[in-house]
Amino acid sequence: MANLQDIVEYCDKRSRQKEIPDYAGAMNGLQVANSGRVTKIGAAVDAGVVPFTKAVEAEVDFLIVHHGIFWDPPRPITDRNYEKMRILFDGDCALYSCHLPLDCHPEIGNNSLLAQKLGLEPVGSFHEYEGNSVCLLTQFSENRESLKTSLGELFSGAITAIEYGSVNPSKVAILTGSGDSVVGELKARGVDTLITGELRQNHFNLAQEDGLNLYLCGHYATETFGVSALAGEVANKFGLPYEFIATECPL
Repeated sequence: MANLQDIVEYCDKRSRQKEIPDYAGAMNGLQVANSGRVTKIGAAVDAGVVPFTKAVEAEVDFLIVHHGIFWDPPRPITDRNYEKMRILFDGDCALYSCHLPLDCHPEIGNNSLLAQKLGLEPVGSFHEYEGNSVCLLTQFSENRESLKTSLGELFSGAITAIEYGSVNPSKVAILTGSGDSVVGELKARGVDTLITGELRQNHFNLAQEDGLNLYLCGHYATETFGVSALAGEVANKFGLPYEFIATECPL
């Protein structure tokens, strides 16, 4: 058993969440408290009825998520919002959310961990948000076919490849989750290959016009790495069991 506040302080420091600005309403950090004791750590990508139910059934009482419960203006605690809270309260399960800080963290961030799994060496970053670069730039020495093969193996074949860029790209950009904001910036940066989670339909035309390779691997799938890494470290630090709460999201 561990103390809730000690775990929260560790997560805040390790994720650097207080140093990295996020979108308005994200409210990174402890979003829902529990009675103060923690016996099992969990991780999930999303805050929702299904992951909360699965976490409580697995006896998790400290759940780390990437997409927290707060994103827009305050809403009444009714209907599905009430159900989410009820599940956490009834299960005495605390909720800790960490969004952008856990995308761009150099060690336990989604971008860096994906690069590591693909054997890509980080050489920089770009696309700033509130003073922090959120898109990772990596060195690449093979061809795009080998990259596509590696992505297919990592994501069980559930990828979409749009290939209008160079056959042998020298650099690969990585922006997990949604890559909407960065596609229009690639050409100016001298980069023609991007790995991301999801894009919009118009980016197909942009790929043709700007000569880009775009690899879409799923918003959910590309953001499982950071929460897993942070939760695993917490569990190890405090001598607690840990479980990843999967929801099999195909998007």
